Amino acid sequence: MSKQHTDYVAHRTNENLEIDGDLTKPVWQKAQKSKRFVDMATGHPGFYDTRMACTWNSENLYIAFWVEEPYVQAQLAERDDIIFRENDVEIFIDGGDCYYELELNALGTIYEMMFIWRDAYQKKGRFDVPEFDVIENNAYSFGGDFDRQPESFWDGTHPRGTRWAFRNWDMPGLQVGVQVQGKINDSTHVDEGWTAEIAIPWKSMKWLSEGRPLPPQDGDTWKIFFGRFQKLLNAGEEVSPHPAWVLKPHGKYDTHQPEQFPNIQFTDTLLDE
Repeated sequence: MSKQHTDYVAHRTNENLEIDGDLTKPVWQKAQKSKRFVDMATGHPGFYDTRMACTWNSENLYIAFWVEEPYVQAQLAERDDIIFRENDVEIFIDGGDCYYELELNALGTIYEMMFIWRDAYQKKGRFDVPEFDVIENNAYSFGGDFDRQPESFWDGTHPRGTRWAFRNWDMPGLQVGVQVQGKINDSTHVDEGWTAEIAIPWKSMKWLSEGRPLPPQDGDTWKIFFGRFQKLLNAGEEVSPHPAWVLKPHGKYDTHQPEQFPNIQFTDTLLDE
């Protein structure tokens, strides 16, 4: 059996971080920044620099993003607005039979979703609980196909088929913070960009654990997507699709491919060691 490729190693910290978007903290100065994000389809470097880092302790998974953006823009301010319509950073966490999506813009606006594969959603199964009642929670059937061609309109193109999308699901205890290095929504000022900081409690990831220990054990590997979407205008017209820059390319513009998510390995080795 071939050894699983590791895309990033997340070292442990003994600190409990205040989540405010300030990435000058010593923890983030010690953590290894990822390589520059690349185009999700082609693998070519994104023309704005984007990087991430992870660390963790017994309580939380911590994630940081550094986002180069000369004119920081964000308008959507209501929780669960469709943030990917403008500039954002995103994470997806694969849980085998389900996966979680989080999007965040430079205002700190959050968009969350939980997806459960329909072939795993069985009567009297582990997802047959009030929290995931598809009627009471107004769940949507989701195909995940970006192209939306007639032959794949209903089912998408993923070999596993469709999934239930729970738009009203929130990650318990989620914390986010952003800071702008410049002047947001001011096109007369050239900015450095913005930074984002995220904390997700391990105890809140029971649906995503897939039988794995929470927190992880030394050497455990999870599939976690890290990406960024950038709204661009060309001669006043919005470029479509929005450029998507990611830690690991998927080969096409479809984020909903958990099998393509990067492999994040957790180590008990401390950041200082």
